[in-house]
Amino acid sequence: MTSFEELVSIMARLRSPGGCPWDREQTHQTLRPYLIEEAYEVLDALDNGADGDFLEELGDLLLQVVFHAQIANEEQRFDIHDVARAINDKLVRRHPHVFGDTRADTADEVLTNWEQIKREEKGDEGRKSVLDGLPAGMPALLHAYRIQEKVARVNFDWDDVTAVLEKVGEEIVELRRAMEQGDRAKIEEEMGDLLFSLVNLSRHLKVPPEDALRMSNDKFIRRFRYIEAALELRGESLERATFEELDALWEEAKGREPDGNAG
Repeated sequence: MTSFEELVSIMARLRSPGGCPWDREQTHQTLRPYLIEEAYEVLDALDNGADGDFLEELGDLLLQVVFHAQIANEEQRFDIHDVARAINDKLVRRHPHVFGDTRADTADEVLTNWEQIKREEKGDEGRKSVLDGLPAGMPALLHAYRIQEKVARVNFDWDDVTAVLEKVGEEIVELRRAMEQGDRAKIEEEMGDLLFSLVNLSRHLKVPPEDALRMSNDKFIRRFRYIEAALELRGESLERATFEELDALWEEAKGREPDGNAG
């Protein structure tokens, strides 16, 4: 028995009569938050760079796939072998440049072919737009990135990053104008347009916006915790510190980091 077959067997045992009460109570719906949580924990482990943690979290994510497949199997819908077979077939079908006669010499050509094949596959399901099929529950930042990726593959895109930078500048001007007018609805709209254009800039720079923002979040947390620790050592209160004092400690935290001159 392979380790994967053992995992499937363990999951079946946990769900069987006499198995684990908690596992037996779960449904596709109750497992939803765990699937999302495990995916984020995989990303955290990947960012931390520890192979042991990364391996463990990938296992936890794989368990979620096996768990859902086991529930479906009990309902006589499909099993884990059907899941594997479906993705195997899809990979072969969408890589005709590897398994067939189609030619694709660049990653962009591969993605263009992938989207074309995908549209042909979904043609009988009423999907007519290149944007059909994007999950509605996707985080907005990632959603914007995927929208722009998809339309770029049908040539609806800026030619170079300079034009994108100019668009960001235009959106800042429009946001400032809305702020001057004091129109809350317009401010929200223009703020959204600015964020959308920044995601586009990120895409052109080949910097995944989710990753970039996560790094900035982590950097902010690290520096702010330094401020808190420094004030505690002085016996001073965070709530009573002035902005100037906090800003000075922020600059001190920046100076203590390896890059020193980071933003």
